[in-house]
Amino acid sequence: MNRTRADISESISKGTGIPIKEVRVVLESFIEEVKDVFYKNDRIELRGFGVFENNFRKGKIGRNPRTMEEVKIPDRWVPTYKPSRRLRKEIENKNF
Repeated sequence: MNRTRADISESISKGTGIPIKEVRVVLESFIEEVKDVFYKNDRIELRGFGVFENNFRKGKIGRNPRTMEEVKIPDRWVPTYKPSRRLRKEIENKNF
């Protein structure tokens, strides 16, 4: 199941008793802060949760699978999220 911003806002509002409008403002601010970190090529480290940062990928020569024509893929920055060890272990031990 996919969770939207609205779903997350509603869940946090119910769990904390904070009005949903205030939760939405905080959630949007957090998302903007994460975007700002990517724009500045910085990183956010949330202990016990993970790290948001940009990773540089060197360009390479790819191939169009339909035409087998070679295509140059340029250098680029890719936003990434790396979960913490603790979070990975919690997920690993969770029975789905």
